[in-house]
Amino acid sequence: MSSVLFDSPGPRARARNRIISVVSTVAVLAVLGYVVLRFYSTGQFDASKWEWLLYEQIQLELLGALGNTVAAFASGAVLALLFGAVFALGRLSDHAWVRVPCAAVVEFFRAIPLVILIFFLYYAAPTLGVNFGQYWSVVLGLTLYNGSVLAETFRAGVTALPKGQSEAAYSVGMRKNQVMRFVVLPQAVRTMLPAIISQLVVLLKDSALGFLITYQELLYYARYLGGIPTLDRPIIPVSIVVAAMYIAMCLLLTWAATYVERRNRLGKKTRQIAPAEERVAATGVAGD
Repeated sequence: MSSVLFDSPGPRARARNRIISVVSTVAVLAVLGYVVLRFYSTGQFDASKWEWLLYEQIQLELLGALGNTVAAFASGAVLALLFGAVFALGRLSDHAWVRVPCAAVVEFFRAIPLVILIFFLYYAAPTLGVNFGQYWSVVLGLTLYNGSVLAETFRAGVTALPKGQSEAAYSVGMRKNQVMRFVVLPQAVRTMLPAIISQLVVLLKDSALGFLITYQELLYYARYLGGIPTLDRPIIPVSIVVAAMYIAMCLLLTWAATYVERRNRLGKKTRQIAPAEERVAATGVAGD
């Protein structure tokens, strides 16, 4: 079968695609093999490079750094979602005195690099009489930057819905806030969920920028641990462990989002099937 945008490949195209796939796989495996060989030849797999994992104190400190990372991520994620929802609704307002300032705030914080925001909150704000500290400098930086990106995501998700949805709701006498709460937002959230999760993953990885202001999260502790001479400076093993922890957290976040999306989809199907079954039970007729 074929479509307007893509024709099914013929025998020669399939053979060419198989060759490209094999060559690409061999190239990737060769690169990975070279990296593993270099690690082995430089002694990165020696027991002395990994014995730091056996020390209880290091294990506790590593878990503490992980807790700091999760704390900054959790606070930043909640506040960024609230920030994004509020300013997205402001940008969708019919009143220019609300819409224009909200648009200015969103565009302003989207344009500033996150590193500059964190540096300003930690180093410059105290000169103005406001001291946020390490934790809140990281959290507020994550909130302002990622919240402004999420505000655009929310706004785009709402405006992407067919206008017939809201027009039908207005036709039965709903007010605008009722249309947004009961008609538009439930559908828009399902559409926006992949983009929201992608931005939350970015927020999780951006929390590593806290090490620039000595916030003791995973990256900061990894740099400290990898430079200890008595542990044979295990910077690469420590980096591998910390990278695995970040990958595990990102995969867990993606799995949770997939689970919520699947539950919402199943719930929607159940709500659609239930009225049909009730009508069949009431009339005693299953169909033509």
